[in-house]
Amino acid sequence: MPHRPRIPSPGRRTVLRGSLLVPAAALPTAASSAPALALAGRPEAAWGVQVGSVTASSALVWVRSDRPARMLVETSATESFRRARSWYGPLIGPGSDFTGTTPLYGLPAGEQVHYRVTLADPGDPRRTGRPVYGTFRTAPARRRDGVRFLWSGDIAGQGWGINPDIGGYRVYEEMRRLDPDFFLCSGDTVYADGPLQPSVTLPDGRIWRNVMTEEKAKVAETLDEYRGNFRYNLLDRNFRRFNAQVPSVVQWDDHEVRNNWYPGQILDDARYTEKNVDILAARSARAFDEYFPVSTPHGSARRSRMYRAVHHGPLLDVFVLDMRSHRNRNSPNRQADDTTGILGAEQLRWLKRALAESRAVWKVIAADMPLGLVVPDGATDFEAVAQGDPGVPLGRELQIAELLRFIKHRKVTGTLWLTADVHYTSAQHYAPERAAFKDFAPFWEFVSGPLAAGGFPANALDGTFGPDRVFVRAPDRANVSPMESPQFYGEVEIDGDSADLTVRLRAEGGAVLFTKVLRPGRTGQ
Repeated sequence: MPHRPRIPSPGRRTVLRGSLLVPAAALPTAASSAPALALAGRPEAAWGVQVGSVTASSALVWVRSDRPARMLVETSATESFRRARSWYGPLIGPGSDFTGTTPLYGLPAGEQVHYRVTLADPGDPRRTGRPVYGTFRTAPARRRDGVRFLWSGDIAGQGWGINPDIGGYRVYEEMRRLDPDFFLCSGDTVYADGPLQPSVTLPDGRIWRNVMTEEKAKVAETLDEYRGNFRYNLLDRNFRRFNAQVPSVVQWDDHEVRNNWYPGQILDDARYTEKNVDILAARSARAFDEYFPVSTPHGSARRSRMYRAVHHGPLLDVFVLDMRSHRNRNSPNRQADDTTGILGAEQLRWLKRALAESRAVWKVIAADMPLGLVVPDGATDFEAVAQGDPGVPLGRELQIAELLRFIKHRKVTGTLWLTADVHYTSAQHYAPERAAFKDFAPFWEFVSGPLAAGGFPANALDGTFGPDRVFVRAPDRANVSPMESPQFYGEVEIDGDSADLTVRLRAEGGAVLFTKVLRPGRTGQ
């Protein structure tokens, strides 16, 4: 995209200054979730900074303090911070685990914004900590500027956490150097149900070592334990550097709470003293809100309503789904009538309306679970949409069929589905001529992940919506460690001149495994 000047990543002094203030080993431990009020010195922001909810004119800046503090933000068009603009943020305290966000408004569209966050002593504003630096690009106002973003998911799962012997989460540094406009994290941002061990012996005899914290030594149940899980990834320097440069669009799936959970579930798991998954989900949702810069949709009765639309200029709208909080219970998934499905009736109505109202050329449906891949939950139940019956829609497929029919009949163009969840990367093309259900327009679904978790073999396909697996790269056995198999992420680039959309499925190490170019306004491509 020739029209946007890009700043070379290695030259971004603001990011390096902010992310390298404190090495990972010197960060406060995850157990220090409630700093004593009598701490000496000045407030520090050793956990780095993040930005989310970026539009053409606004953004949300996040920070965590080591004690009560006032959050102060400055923004500038240059790294020198000449003619900086100041933003007076909130008081940060124990009620939010010492995290806070400050909204920025009136920003220039399609421009690089440099920012720094300073924490001040509430009792003496002159006592301030060292500023932490970051940078981001606002969404473009002009179509010709184009868009480029990355997506993936699944972080610190299956026993594979931050391994200092391999440099921690190396893939985040690789993604940072690609300098995307934003990163879509497609769920499983943490594994609150996945305790870590100090070391694991691999099949070839090598030893995997994990950075350990108190909260990662057991399943999360309390609010502080969930907070500790979200804090864990911030111990990694690559992760903090990435956050300081790349805005995030974040959704959740199951492992933020517990594997394969659904509302109303009562756990039969000896590891948990709290058996009511709704209580666990509420605690995780609060920690999620505290640790990610996500704006709550207007009019939401719930503070942590996850589904929302993210508008990123004339070329792109991203519809972030929540396929976890409103679903029905996991079951054999063969019922002939299902109004709840995997989205719930209210979210489905919202999604239809939002898609129909969108004027963006491309409409990315960010799903935290795949559509036509069979994801089992035990011997008889199913976790995602498909259940392996290739016939007419049943169970949760009924709701997806209704949505696909709506997209076709309302002539909503430019839709594609992105997801993670299954711990490999693939591309599926869905077409009515191959399907049992035929009342829909062809579309693509792209899968990528994990980022820092175990790799797994490819799932079986369900023929109801006619998927054809055009590409797949997956391990041949379960739970392959990041030392044995590369991690996966995807890239989407929309050209500002032609509006062509290019999807690249990437592997850690720089390889592009698969490329697909989609043309605007066409179907069945």
